[in-house]
Amino acid sequence: MALIFYRAEGQTPNIIPQNKDGLTVVTTWVAYEKTVQADSNNRMVPVQQYVTPLLSDIQYATNKNFTKTVLYTQPLLLVRLPVARALRKVQQQLAPYGLSILFYDAYRPYAVTKKMWEIVPDERYAANPAKGSGHNRGIAVDITLADLKTGKPVAMPTPFDNFTEKAHHNYQQSDSAVLANRLLLKNTMEQNGFTALSTEWWHYQYKKSSTAFAILDLPFYLFK
Repeated sequence: MALIFYRAEGQTPNIIPQNKDGLTVVTTWVAYEKTVQADSNNRMVPVQQYVTPLLSDIQYATNKNFTKTVLYTQPLLLVRLPVARALRKVQQQLAPYGLSILFYDAYRPYAVTKKMWEIVPDERYAANPAKGSGHNRGIAVDITLADLKTGKPVAMPTPFDNFTEKAHHNYQQSDSAVLANRLLLKNTMEQNGFTALSTEWWHYQYKKSSTAFAILDLPFYLFK
């Protein structure tokens, strides 16, 4: 359904129409601001304001990713306000272990999702633009664990964006330390309101429903 913000008495409602796939996609800053005015939980906030220290490895800003092209320019790690608050709790819970979240990705403009689908049209590993993704809605993150002192990632079953069964949560291997790292990340995220994607150990989405937030197709620079 189309997104209706609010309507003052005697005025025409503010509406964002659906695209050809029946999705509501916010493509202007004015429309985004109206969603925030309607509900403060719609605000996109920088992760660094809630998670410290902020460790990241944004591979989509380089050509060292599965598309072999630069997908992001001047990227920011952004999520919706309630997601940021939940991530702060995750970071606080990991600190006693000497660990931190390390971010690979957070908010992803809808246009980038369409580019990714052209290269990997497989819903196990890439979001179908006909449905949109949690990244487009600002409620999904791609993360791993890192050592707080060194900032280096801990051992996980595969590198980021490894599209094989080894990246699945149910994949079993002989290295108990690797499995323990994967399980610690999963348990900590789930305890704070996130759900895991079964085929990608690094991908987590806040809450079960993705329909509460509109899809965004706004460039990063608008949020600076």
